[in-house]
Parts: sequence; structure tokens; C-alpha cells
Amino acid sequence: MFDTGNTGFMLVATSLVMLMTPGLAFFYGGLVGRKNVLTIMIQSFVSMGITTIIWWAYGYSLCFSGGEGGIIGNLDKAFMIGVTLTTPSPYGTGNIPEYVFMAYQMMFAIITPALITGAFSNRVRFGSYLMFLVFWLTLVYFPFVHMVWGNGLLAKLGVLDFAGGIVVHNIAGMAALASVLYVGKRRAGDSVPHSIPLVALGTGLLWFGWYGFNAGSELKVDAVTGLAFLNTDIAASFAGPTWLLLAWFFEKKPKFLGFLTGAVAGLATITPCAGYVTPTSAAVIGILAGTVCYFAVNLKNRLHWDDALDVWGVHGVGGALGIILLGVLASKAVNSAGADGLLRGNIGFFVKQLLTVVGSSVYAFLFTYVMLWAINKVTRVRTTEGEEMNGLDSSLHGESAYQDI
Repeated sequence: MFDTGNTGFMLVATSLVMLMTPGLAFFYGGLVGRKNVLTIMIQSFVSMGITTIIWWAYGYSLCFSGGEGGIIGNLDKAFMIGVTLTTPSPYGTGNIPEYVFMAYQMMFAIITPALITGAFSNRVRFGSYLMFLVFWLTLVYFPFVHMVWGNGLLAKLGVLDFAGGIVVHNIAGMAALASVLYVGKRRAGDSVPHSIPLVALGTGLLWFGWYGFNAGSELKVDAVTGLAFLNTDIAASFAGPTWLLLAWFFEKKPKFLGFLTGAVAGLATITPCAGYVTPTSAAVIGILAGTVCYFAVNLKNRLHWDDALDVWGVHGVGGALGIILLGVLASKAVNSAGADGLLRGNIGFFVKQLLTVVGSSVYAFLFTYVMLWAINKVTRVRTTEGEEMNGLDSSLHGESAYQDI
């Protein structure tokens, strides 16, 4: 009944996407100061547990059950009721088990809220973060998954997002910006990054896992799978050196951290386009990602937004840029299930992609800001000055990453 090759591939892709969350923990852990390493890492790791519970209980059902053409699904598959070993996936070709599809999509749900944590590092209480994790998934992430990938409103309107430019990166980046503006600046100076080798390790794990993130989104093994894999690598490989060269020119030093950050920007930007554009277009996307995201981060610095780990500049701007570039560069010649973009005369598709970026950005920003305000009414969101000065590892968790602290 099931295709063993496709099923095996999707299990590998699921494992690769799972690996991205520990990779993100290392990436962020290297970027913060020595007194806050464990605090930022636990925020990623705890999502692996809490999000899995939520996804099994009701998240998967809200995203992928019912609600055709709407904003959210229903609870018919809550706790995986009615799904058996022989139930085929309702998406893709149907020749993989629904359990496998559910697990694959769960890994996306795990990493998306974890991305946001880099913006408010060193200044949010752990209990408040757990509340934020649950409510943000339910009120922001699940509706967009349903609307884009669950046969919901945006899918019916013809909006495309191959692997998460809107669903993952744009809304996470805008949520990060809302978090920064609500929580405010760090009180304590932080010598960041404390370990560029940790950042490099995290980047390597993210880059490796991203092949499952993008290629796996085809949900089977075919030529488009290979295209998405190749485009992923090309975009990152062009974006990293682009950022490096810009930093070398403006900052007078070819910085390793710049290359690593640029590569991640390229990966974020190619995500919505991976299975819909040519490799040449992927190279263009990589160059634009490295350039636009570099200047977005510099703009953030000039505006004095304390987005500690540049989540908005890399993921928010990168995800939005990818969706817009998809509207320009998409080609049905490489994927008949996609669309032709602006360069091939389809202005309507370009306008849809552009409006979706605006709408998703406003929705994610406003809901996140209001959500943090509501959580603060229940329990304090911001850490105290003393906690920040002592470092959150010891203040909140009673642990330290290094013996000399």
C-alpha cells in the first residue's frame, strides 16, 4: 500500500529537520554571553518536548483536518483519533503513512517558535516563555500552517510557499520584532558572541538539516526533490560569501561570523522557493539574501532595536524576501505544480505573494505583541535587573555552562 522508498526518505527528512533544533540551540548558544548559554539552549530543547505534546493533542488536527478554504481546521484528528497504521497521508501522493507526515510536520512546529527566542535572549523568564510557546503556536503558527499547507484560505487563493517562507521564517521574524519592542533592551552588557566555534557547529547542523527541511517538503522522491536539495545548497553558498564580502568592505575585516550568518540568511530565503525555481534563480536569491539581510541587520542596529541574535533581520526579512522573489522568479517549467512568476508575465501571482507578506507580517506582529501583554498580566515576562546582571543560567536555572563562572 505504501511506497517504501518514499516512506524511508521521509523518515530521513524528518530526522534531519529534528536535528535543526539542537543545531539552532548551538547556534544561539554560541552567540550569547557565557552566563546565558544554557538559558537560550533550553528554550530550543524544551520546544522539542512541549510542542510534540501540543502537536499530538490538537495542533496537527487544527492544521491538517477540515477547515477547507478557512483560517483554521477542526479537532477531528485530535490525539490522532481515527488515524491507524494503514491510514495514508492526506497530502502529497498519499503513498506514505499519515503518521510519517504528522511526524515530519511536527518538526517544523518545534523549530519555528524556537527561532524567536534569539530576539529576546537574556531577558525573559522561563515560565513566561513556556506560556508564550503554547499560545504562539496555537494562535499564530497553526493558523498559517492551515491556511498555506492545510488547504486553507491562502492555498485556495493560489499563494505558494514550498517549505516555510511565510509559515516559518516570516512570521517568526515578525514575532521576534514584536517581542523586542515589547520586552525592551537588555539591562546588562553581554560579551557576545562568546563562542564562534559553537555558532559554526550550529550552522553546520542547520545547513545539513535544511536539506530535509526543503527537499523533504516535496513529500516524495522525484526530480523536484533533487531540485530543492540543490537550490538549498546553492542559495546558502552564494549568500555566505556575499555577506562576508560586504562585511569585509564596510567593516574592513572578513569575519567568519558574517559568513555563517549570511549562509543562514540564504537558507531562510530559499526556503519558500526551493522547489519552484531554477538553480540559476537560486544563485540570484542567495546573492540578494546576503545583501538585503546584511543591510536589514545594519538598519536594526541604527534603529537601536535590541534584537540580540538578528532574528528579524535574518529570518523575518529573509522569509519575506523569499516569498516576494518566488513571485518574481517562479517557473512552471521546473515544477508544473507551481506557478510562473512576474518575469514570465504572471503579475497576478506576484501581487498575491506580496500581499501575503504584508498580511502575515501584520498578523504575526500584532498577535505576538498582544499575547505578550496578556501573559504579562498573568506572570511577569521580563527578568529583573539582578537576574540579568548575574546571568540567567544561575538566576533562573541554577546551572552554569562553564566551571569558571
